[in-house]
Amino acid sequence: MSNHLNARQLAVVPIAAFTATGQPDKLEAALNAGLDAGLTLNEVKEVLQQLYAYCGFPRSLNGLSCLMSVVKVRKEKGIVDPEGKSTTPQPVDWNSLLAGSQTQTQLVGQPVSGPLFDFAPAIDTWLKAHLFGDIFQRDVLDWPTRELATVSALAVLGGVNSQLKSHFAISLNVGFRPEQLIAFTALLKQHCGAEIAENARAVLDECI
Repeated sequence: MSNHLNARQLAVVPIAAFTATGQPDKLEAALNAGLDAGLTLNEVKEVLQQLYAYCGFPRSLNGLSCLMSVVKVRKEKGIVDPEGKSTTPQPVDWNSLLAGSQTQTQLVGQPVSGPLFDFAPAIDTWLKAHLFGDIFQRDVLDWPTRELATVSALAVLGGVNSQLKSHFAISLNVGFRPEQLIAFTALLKQHCGAEIAENARAVLDECI
């Protein structure tokens, strides 16, 4: 993997960030830029859909509504954006909890357990079965792109540095280089301001 983020990766960062913060005007511009950079409609939809797991259904639904409006305007201008690939259906005997447990272990680098999950086992099951067993199995996006969207959202939400640190570590596990994640924090500064970027860089420094 290059030491630089490519154009499509660069486009994911503000899309995820402005969806998480609920800034429709900035999101509209980011969506147009992402489609112009070569993201397919299904890839953008997938980013927006995944984010409900990190910033809630309202932000995700508002992001999808914004994308609908952007696509309508682009079509009126004669711009036809490619739909892109659809997700591959899972087999009829698919076990989301088993698959998600394996995926989570692969992403993190070891099985995930701890007092929090002993205290609230339901959230452990939901994380494994739904987030990692359903969402992360959808092959419209690869895992690096999913992690880039995730750290973009977590970085701007505030108050979630523990989760941001975990996902920076996962980002390194799925192939991002430290230089790329440093570039990511610089991009955050450009789009979201110095305070957010400085916090993200401080968290990242704990991982590299």
